[in-house]
Amino acid sequence: MLLLRLPAQDLLTLNARRRMVPHLAARWRHFRGADASLSERSAWAESLVHLAEDLVAAGRGNVEMIVECAATLDEANRPGDPRLIDVVLVGQHPAERRLSVQLVELKRWSMVTRVERATAEEVHVPGVGRKKHPALQLREYYEAFTGGRGPLHGLNFECGGFTYLHNTTEDSVRPLIAVDAPTGAYARVYTSDQRERLISDFREYFAHASGVSAAELLLQRMGVRNTPLLDAMIRSRGEDTVFTLRGRQKKVADQILDTAAKVLPDPQRPALVSDDRRVVFLVIGGPGTGKSAIGLQIKTELEAGGHTVKYASGSTVFNSAIQEHVGYEDQEFKETFTYFSNFIIPPDPPLDVLICDEAHSLRERSASPFWKPDQQGTKPQVDELLDASRLTVFFLDEEQSVRPNEVGTVDLIEDVARRRDATLVRYALREQFRCGGSDAYIRWVRAVLGVSDEEPEQWTPDGLMHVEVADSPKELEKIIRTEALAGASARLVAGYCWPWTKPIGKERRLEADVRIGDWHRPWNADSSEFCENGAPPFRIWAVHEKGLDQVGCVYTAQGLEWDWCGVILGEDMVRRDGRWVFRRGKEHKDPETGVKHVAVPGSFDPRVRAGSVDDEDFAQLVRRAYYVLMTRASRATVLYSTDEETRNYLKELVGEVQVHGLRPTWENLPEEARVPHLPRPRRGRRSRRRRQSADPHSPDLYLF
Repeated sequence: MLLLRLPAQDLLTLNARRRMVPHLAARWRHFRGADASLSERSAWAESLVHLAEDLVAAGRGNVEMIVECAATLDEANRPGDPRLIDVVLVGQHPAERRLSVQLVELKRWSMVTRVERATAEEVHVPGVGRKKHPALQLREYYEAFTGGRGPLHGLNFECGGFTYLHNTTEDSVRPLIAVDAPTGAYARVYTSDQRERLISDFREYFAHASGVSAAELLLQRMGVRNTPLLDAMIRSRGEDTVFTLRGRQKKVADQILDTAAKVLPDPQRPALVSDDRRVVFLVIGGPGTGKSAIGLQIKTELEAGGHTVKYASGSTVFNSAIQEHVGYEDQEFKETFTYFSNFIIPPDPPLDVLICDEAHSLRERSASPFWKPDQQGTKPQVDELLDASRLTVFFLDEEQSVRPNEVGTVDLIEDVARRRDATLVRYALREQFRCGGSDAYIRWVRAVLGVSDEEPEQWTPDGLMHVEVADSPKELEKIIRTEALAGASARLVAGYCWPWTKPIGKERRLEADVRIGDWHRPWNADSSEFCENGAPPFRIWAVHEKGLDQVGCVYTAQGLEWDWCGVILGEDMVRRDGRWVFRRGKEHKDPETGVKHVAVPGSFDPRVRAGSVDDEDFAQLVRRAYYVLMTRASRATVLYSTDEETRNYLKELVGEVQVHGLRPTWENLPEEARVPHLPRPRRGRRSRRRRQSADPHSPDLYLF
């Protein structure tokens, strides 16, 4: 948990725009489930500003301030409230040029007296009562940060801490600095009449250089930045997902594995009592909460224990990406990834475990227009999945259901478990790691699109996620291409607002269907084969380097992520008179070429035709599609609407991009954050073990 991460000078800019306290309050409400008190808000408005002003006065305005944070996600599992540090200051040490960290406890006390003459570990604060000496709080934080499980463990660092009482004098708080007061690197105390000493010490603690590199490293170690899903899988070559499950993720995975050990037969550690129960796990979480990370981790560990496991998904793109880039030329590994529709005939004997990812995309029946009548499913698809295994794990997010024939809901899973007399265990994931770990951005997107009932407010830069609005499709593409060429992963995506032409002729040429003025680009190929100029098939568009030349849609983007994502909002969702208006489009077919063009602007998604969904469902599906598209980036989302009124509305909500240091261009990122994406595995018949030792810097094609 953390509420805000900004350099001191940018925090003051945010405060001057009257957006700091509202942002902190919204984050507090999200994490703590209750509104921040008036006292808490006043403390932010006063104490944080004083601290930032002193850093700027010391010439250290580039020092990063991480506000109200927990040292690790393990704090979420502690009884009671998590230990939150008021501020963590992060930068470089001026002499050794190593990581420099100061833990800060901010107090607005005006006077402190002793409780007893014999001890200084407790003090009395008029109007507040007995309080523990702040140095004892800082000692806990210091040990959490520097201990064996802390984010600083194993690093070359300088760490200390201090209490800052900015509106009192040294004489008024003598018990805090008495000879018998707690001592240590974290026990310094500063008051208003010692401001010059604090400013001088800031110059001793931190170099003048930017602290963004150090802060990025610390955020990674704290678990705020996560390994991209596909990179982690490629690095592992399928043998170990190399995810570090954190907080609730780890708890969920451990409990699933513990239940599996009790219910499933294990020749190495047989259960004391035979257990024939069927168990259903339901794991609910929004985008980036780690559902797939948990699924892939438990798959690895269960397989290592000798269990039969399959990983099913409703996403062709997700499965294809894994099979193409992780299970490359490894048929046995590829076959462990499958689809929901592959269990019409249950395996005999049943699988030990079936992991169902993207379960919101479950269908009512397993069916295909290409199957014979006797090959179609005859009972609910969810029942087929339960028939297939002893233990079934469902991961779902109802708000990512973007097709009208998707029926995967919490109620559906609970109902089938009840009907089948299966034990149901339900979990909810809150901490999310996509979009830079910015819960604020996820909530902002939901409010803007009307997915939630919250009123949309102007976006507040939080140092975790960046958002801006482009003035034209050319500007949008220039931003995305610039970042991709510099080394970031990046893609262009759009609402389904143009007809989609299949590849033309023997050369499989792609028609430039997406037309905005004089800017034309093709959709990703509606093909299972490579097309002209090396355009990849739709299944791997999201992860192939040539995919940058086409525009993707929600069906090819869902489940994956990139550093930068350019999102084109089309005419299917426009702003009119203070509300969203949803429109269906009509096409015109050129009689000579057969190419389809826009006749009436709007949605051209064949899955949401007027005959298949009513207006209310149509609006909900369009909202959800843009919700998915706008949450695909891990660092920055760039928006563009083809409609001028909508574009102006988005600009008002995003505001001016004034805090330039927060724009996470590849050039602005510190070395620690410039993570090159891994090359796709080489072709060949070598074993997975041999491929694992291949040179990670080989000149093979890169994913992005």
